[in-house]
Amino acid sequence: MQFSDDILMRLIVFILGICGFLVAKHIYKHKKPDQTPLICPVGFDCNSVVNSGYSKFMGIPVEIVGMIYYALISIAYFVSIFFGDNMPGAVIGFLMVASLGAFLFSLYLITVQIFILKKGCSWCIVSSLVSACIFILTIFAYDFSSITKIFVK
Repeated sequence: MQFSDDILMRLIVFILGICGFLVAKHIYKHKKPDQTPLICPVGFDCNSVVNSGYSKFMGIPVEIVGMIYYALISIAYFVSIFFGDNMPGAVIGFLMVASLGAFLFSLYLITVQIFILKKGCSWCIVSSLVSACIFILTIFAYDFSSITKIFVK
C-alpha cells in the first residue's frame, strides 16, 4: 500500500485539514464562557449543540479532538507532498484509520444533532463535510495495486 502520485489530491487534503482545524478552533474559541456565544450563519442553534452533553468524547471536548485530528492530517499530508513515495506503511495505515474514524464519528455527531438534540449547528456540519471529503480523498490517495497483487495471481 503506497501513496498515489497525485500531489494535487494530497495538497487538497492538506488544505481541507487546515480548514477543518480552523472551524474546530472557531468553535473552541466561542465555546468559552467569557466569549460571545457561537452564532450560526444559517440560523441554527449552534450554542446549544456545542454545549450539550454530547460535546465531549471521553471527557475531552469534541472540538479539541477535531483540532488534534485535523492538525495531524494537515501535517501528514504536508509531509506526503514532498515524501509521499517514501511514507512508512504504518503512517499510511494510520491516515486511513484516522480518516475513517473521523468520518464515522462525524456521522454519529450529525445523527445526534438531528435525532436526539433536534437542533443543528452549521459549523459542526461544515466540519463533518470536511471530514467526509478528507475520508473520500484519503481512499483515492492510495495505490492499492500492491495489495491486489497479493490476492490476485
